[in-house]
Amino acid sequence: MLAFAAVSKLPPALSVQSVEAYQLFSPELSRFIGFTLPLLELALALLLVVGMATRYVGAASGLLMLVFIAGIASAWARGLNIDCGCFGTGGQVAEGETRYGLDIARDLGFLALAAVVTIWPRSPLALDRLFGLYR
Repeated sequence: MLAFAAVSKLPPALSVQSVEAYQLFSPELSRFIGFTLPLLELALALLLVVGMATRYVGAASGLLMLVFIAGIASAWARGLNIDCGCFGTGGQVAEGETRYGLDIARDLGFLALAAVVTIWPRSPLALDRLFGLYR
């Protein structure tokens, strides 16, 4: 999911547009976040796939989901009509086309999965086993 989210935000202009729609940051900071967020998501996805630093990457992914949930809840509370931008389609939408509840529920599910990986990071195919991190 993280890899798909990262790739769907390309070109970076899509991600910048999504971040700007939340109206939380200055244009410069929105641009920085828009450019770096897909890179962060892709890095986390690759580390999870190969099983490197699994517990830490799971925790970082969980924190990222909390940030996403907070952002969506903020947009909802302020009455913004935007797409969450989670999969590259962010920006303004027509009134009544928002899916904030579903977006938050989805991210809560991903948060639960991140918690599972953080608590039980062991996997027979993970590189962590080669380094003896989790026996």
